[in-house]
Amino acid sequence: MSRPDPERSRVILVGTSKYADERLPDLPAVGKTIADLGAVLTHPDYRLVSPDHCTELVDEGDIRELGRRLTAAARQAEDLLLVFFAGHGLVGARRHDLYLGLPDSEWTGPEFNSLEYDKLRSAVLESRAKTKIIILDCCFSGRVVTDTMADPVTEVVGQIEVDGTYVLASAQRDQAALIIPGEEYTAFAGRLLRLLAEGIPGGPELLTIDDLYRELRRQMKAEGLSEPVKRGIRNADLLPISLNRAFAAAARPILRERFATAVDVGREGNWAEAATLLRDIAGEQARVLGPDHEDTLRSRQFQAHAVGGSGNPVEAAAMLRSLLAEHTRQLGADHADTTRTRQFLAVNLGEAGYRDEAVTILRVLLPDRRRLLGADDPDALRTAHMLARNLGAIGEIAEAMALLREVIDVRQRVLGDDHAHTTRARADLAELRAPTHEDTDV
Repeated sequence: MSRPDPERSRVILVGTSKYADERLPDLPAVGKTIADLGAVLTHPDYRLVSPDHCTELVDEGDIRELGRRLTAAARQAEDLLLVFFAGHGLVGARRHDLYLGLPDSEWTGPEFNSLEYDKLRSAVLESRAKTKIIILDCCFSGRVVTDTMADPVTEVVGQIEVDGTYVLASAQRDQAALIIPGEEYTAFAGRLLRLLAEGIPGGPELLTIDDLYRELRRQMKAEGLSEPVKRGIRNADLLPISLNRAFAAAARPILRERFATAVDVGREGNWAEAATLLRDIAGEQARVLGPDHEDTLRSRQFQAHAVGGSGNPVEAAAMLRSLLAEHTRQLGADHADTTRTRQFLAVNLGEAGYRDEAVTILRVLLPDRRRLLGADDPDALRTAHMLARNLGAIGEIAEAMALLREVIDVRQRVLGDDHAHTTRARADLAELRAPTHEDTDV
């Protein structure tokens, strides 16, 4: 199975850290848990959902507002709906139903001031999302997945057995979820966050919710902690919800080596083969590292440049124009990869015959590279040289020659008189000095 579509999935994270009832101690770890879980699930390289599709509600005491936000997320979700709650779990007096604690919840009477689990469950089950996951990090949370509740007549299994649903609870039915002194999260949430952030060494490339449950259960049992319980119906437990970052960490250097080899193939003149190699590498990086990972973007960058080198500068320019928007958003305008994409875009626009647009880009890029790298940096000199070539092509001979003289002077001083780059700049200057240009040589 493939990972959920980030744009067609929704996550809602609910947590209560402060309680008015003195019999319910505050849980300061909950606020950080919700914030950090949100950051992990929306990480640009590994995201489960887009940031604007992740709702975080901490210390929300208005059940009506909570219901509206939960219902909205459930209605919008088409692929995956994931609901997470952290806080105190409370038990009703008569039927022993589970309630999720809110700021004004009362220990002895949660029925009128807490979120009834059955209401949360109903909102989730009404969602059209193909897969629905509920994760509860609270005391007594195991009640929603065990065979019976405290009243042995009341059956729960039938209530949650709905196609495409998975419930993961942090504690057995009558256990308390633990906060270990010195740890910044609850025992369950801290270990869940670590698995999401670091992965499972030796585990598969993609982690399902069941992979996470099994590893959590193994770790918590080994540490003598409350063991989580789960209930997965049909194929819900097979859905990959996270890239295994431990797998990615092992694969990244191998993919980088393959990238370097492919770039060398192109620089040796076989641009068509390089483009094919880089396309395959970028595809693997997108799957293993994430589509927005800087390594993935860099492979796409050189793939586009290789497409231009193999004789398709128009296609390359289109690829680079799209990539530039992603580089700027992900890495910032001054990142080295972003400025290189601007350079590659200008090169391919010039080769495609759009010299004026290439000059416009390079006029802005040159001062940026000089500011960021220094005037004598090889990349800044390449930009100056490329600007000079395009200026010459549109008839701006005087400016082109002045730039080339600057480039030659620096390259002679830094690289030497016989270096290939110095020789190339000198040849371009000589071409501009040819008889057809003599009347414009000032």
